[in-house]
Amino acid sequence: MAEFDFDAVVVGAGAVGLACGLALSRRGLAVAVLEQDAAIGQGVSSRNSEVIHGGLYYPTGSLKARLCVQGRRMLYAFCDAHHVEYDRCGKLVVAEAVDDLERLEAILAQALENDVEGIARLTKAQALALEPELSCEGALLSPESGVFESHAYMLAMQGEIETAGGAVVLSTPFEGATPLEAGGFEVRAGGAEPTVLTCRYLVTAPGLSAQHVAGEIEGFPKAVIPEAHFGKGMYFRLAGKAPFARLIYPPPIPGALGTHYRRDLGGQGVFGPDLTYVDEPDYTVDPSAAAGFYSYIRKFWPGLPDGALSPDYAGVRPKIHGPGDKQPDFRLDAADVHGLPGLVALFGIESPGLTSSLAIGEEVAARLGLGA
Repeated sequence: MAEFDFDAVVVGAGAVGLACGLALSRRGLAVAVLEQDAAIGQGVSSRNSEVIHGGLYYPTGSLKARLCVQGRRMLYAFCDAHHVEYDRCGKLVVAEAVDDLERLEAILAQALENDVEGIARLTKAQALALEPELSCEGALLSPESGVFESHAYMLAMQGEIETAGGAVVLSTPFEGATPLEAGGFEVRAGGAEPTVLTCRYLVTAPGLSAQHVAGEIEGFPKAVIPEAHFGKGMYFRLAGKAPFARLIYPPPIPGALGTHYRRDLGGQGVFGPDLTYVDEPDYTVDPSAAAGFYSYIRKFWPGLPDGALSPDYAGVRPKIHGPGDKQPDFRLDAADVHGLPGLVALFGIESPGLTSSLAIGEEVAARLGLGA
């Protein structure tokens, strides 16, 4: 049997890449996770809502539905075991108008199909009893939704990989890979000390650069690489007391879950993200966008005071669909798609990717033919 420097190389040390590395290291493999930045989780994983999703919305049988529910259950257990802070605060999906009640029924039916625990239909009076400052005509309660400390989560995964003898290698961009005749891959990595290493398995989970990375793998058919789209989302922070204890979500918008409210672990209210398609990743927050946020938020919180919102941060989602297109499923492409045994390439890992991450790692291991 061929000798390899590592059993597996994972490209990208965000939440999903680390979860893939963790799943492989838990199977006794020697794993190297390559990260181009100087710290873990600096891309998509550091610029999101830190929400633990219930799994309500996604088509039954899709990877998003299955891995979100499975991943959420795994995530709470992982946070408990590794002392990662979270708040299982619950979420209200609200009907802002009577016309939205029918959409809530459809979401309820989808959630039940997806095996989401505890979903309850609330009347207007029941919703207002939970959240008196809310304005709505009815709501769904998802008690398993929450928020958590995503960076502590990623540090815990890094620690477990390293304890198992693996390596998370920072400031080391992936520069290409070549399949070896006897199986496995030769991987070229750059940085201050460029290196070449070999591995039996290769997993690419680099978020926004997924298409570029796939294009640098020799023999990876260009025709199966999905077109990349960048979905920018801005967040605004609320001054003063947080109005709601629970997450508040209006019904989803095309292509995303829409601008929502969360109370972060520090007790402050945050609204976002909106959705704008951009040509390149752009993390500026336009203060003038506040006007649209005030209008949107006041549909479910009429009491939002003037001047209470300030620009906070922006994130960019690695979408594989453009404006107006139907939102596709996660892509975890194995040899049956691209023809390269031992490789799984991930595309379009946006929401609920963070919630799903541990389950994505398990699914990647399965697609490499590795047992539980």
